[in-house]
Amino acid sequence: MGKRKVTILDPAVDEVARIALFVEGEGAPQAAKKFVDDAFAFFESLSDERMIHRPCKTPAVWKALNLRCVNFRKKYVVSYLDNKSEIVVCEFVLQKLIK
Repeated sequence: MGKRKVTILDPAVDEVARIALFVEGEGAPQAAKKFVDDAFAFFESLSDERMIHRPCKTPAVWKALNLRCVNFRKKYVVSYLDNKSEIVVCEFVLQKLIK
């Protein structure tokens, strides 16, 4: 048992940055920094080999790619590719935007 390597793709990083920029624009720079720190700590926590999350059901593209989904703060969905030696975080999406 151990930790796997975590790779975060640009779409996930861009979305976290976009949300943090919005929060910062609303006058809460410390909350924006905490959000980014929490998101990346959460991505890192996915590296634990003992954790297995459900396969994504929607959208169909995620299902076809055999991505796994997990919720972050009840509002966001993280989709990732689960390999034996590596976790690849592909998307970070607001849950209500998934159809």
